[in-house]
Amino acid sequence: DVTTTVDGKGMMTAGTRGEAFVMARFDQITVGTQVLVIPEMPDFKFPNEPEANYIDTLVHNKLKKIRITPSEVCDDNTFIRRTYLDIIGVLPAPEAVKMFVADKSPDKRSKLVDDLIARPEFVRMWVMKWAELLQIRTQNNQFYYKNAVLYFEWLREQFEQDQPMDKIVQELLGARGGTFSNPAGNFYQVERDTLKLTENAAQIFMGMRIQCAQCHNHPFDRWTMDDYYSFASLFAQVGRKTGEDNRETIIYNRGSGGVRHIVGNRDMPPKFLGADGPEIRKDANGKMVSGFPLKDGGDRRVALAEWLASPQNPYFAKNMANIVWSHFLGQGIVEPVDDVRISNPPSNPELLDELGKRFQESGYNFKQLVREICNSRAYQRSVQSTESNQSDTRNFAKSTIRRVRAEVLLDIISQVTDTQNKFRGLPVGSSAVEIVDGGTSTFFLTTFGRATRTTVCSCEVALEPNLSQALHLLNGDTVNTKCSQGGVVRKLLQAGKSPEDVIDELYIRCLARKPTETEKTKLMAFVGEEGRTDEEVLNDLFWAVLNSKEFIFNH
Repeated sequence: DVTTTVDGKGMMTAGTRGEAFVMARFDQITVGTQVLVIPEMPDFKFPNEPEANYIDTLVHNKLKKIRITPSEVCDDNTFIRRTYLDIIGVLPAPEAVKMFVADKSPDKRSKLVDDLIARPEFVRMWVMKWAELLQIRTQNNQFYYKNAVLYFEWLREQFEQDQPMDKIVQELLGARGGTFSNPAGNFYQVERDTLKLTENAAQIFMGMRIQCAQCHNHPFDRWTMDDYYSFASLFAQVGRKTGEDNRETIIYNRGSGGVRHIVGNRDMPPKFLGADGPEIRKDANGKMVSGFPLKDGGDRRVALAEWLASPQNPYFAKNMANIVWSHFLGQGIVEPVDDVRISNPPSNPELLDELGKRFQESGYNFKQLVREICNSRAYQRSVQSTESNQSDTRNFAKSTIRRVRAEVLLDIISQVTDTQNKFRGLPVGSSAVEIVDGGTSTFFLTTFGRATRTTVCSCEVALEPNLSQALHLLNGDTVNTKCSQGGVVRKLLQAGKSPEDVIDELYIRCLARKPTETEKTKLMAFVGEEGRTDEEVLNDLFWAVLNSKEFIFNH
């Protein structure tokens, strides 16, 4: 079944319910339109429910248009587990769960969001995500471990100090000096090839994969080869030299150099991406001028940094907002988040525009963006579907079940088993989220899809479950060893807790809820089995909970 078909004359015919995108291309012009096929549902009534903020208004507007009824919001147990995992990458302590569920305050969810955003673990989560984007990894182009540590710590400082996102990006792109004294300069040490550097900058900061335009005009987007090579010219004068310590590189502006088009060997003038964007060019007197004039010795990167993270660039704020949205909702408004193009339109353009606009108006306040998303009903929806949203995956009518990412999964296994991680270069007990080097890994982290940071692609983080992961949880040494080392069950029994109380404790510790009466009855039937101690039975139960889908996935 298809939503729409297009014949040779360009006539579109509606098919089954859904959305489709139709694109037309002629020479260097690419245009497209989104087509909605809405079912006839004369009796459809959208539920009269409150809207927490503008996000809900815009999500609801789309759902009303396509006749989809959203799911209810999740219960308190689900919400506290979801927000802890998403915001700070750990599980709530049993006492925190009990207090939150017992709290009758109408604003307790927004207070919880504020409390979690203020915790240091929030910073760690987003330093890790940006370390992936910036490819902090020792194997890259003589990128030493000291470089990686300094770069990582610089990132941490930016988030700890609530540095606005536009300022962080401007420091990265305009960086000068030694990569030890100014670690932001490592952006130009991780990748030295001018064209690759150009592609990375477009993909990280604007969500665009412009690689195709290196050899031909992009077949599915607006970008031409001229656009590609003119944008690359902005990076053509980056100079590098070795510092007194041969592990350090000095980044400077060479003041000369350019990029030549592979067709005709033309020297391409530097230009920002976007047909309506400002352009750096020579005037009649041969002077370089632009809407963002060259400063600091004519460094093109400084002009680029000012434009890229400015309101004049229509892509930056929306891209940053989409990355954050994808983290919390499990899917971007543009998906993949780093594949923004005409032929991959946002599922809700009005929502993406408004998120970007408000992010920009807030002074690129990262925490404010997270707060708005987490306080929305769109984020707080249940995973339980309604009749009309069962097959919907694009419009945020229900929550998405997501496998917990590799680093967080290892950390929460260690957390609930009372054991400690050990990684190269970090103190014993450090979290996997804090690993500096993309080249440092373990069998567990590799199996569960930790990013190697060899590219800037969002696809590096693998969240799809597979057989290898299931087998490692069941038969590998991680869960089995940590269960025995931590001695959680033994400690609970020694503290005088009954087997029934231990079962409650394990469930709350791992799943942020108590077992149902049916679950408890079935589990208690195993306690007291002949030839087995209560500790042995309860340890098996603990192992089973850690292998359950409910533990491994964020609901």
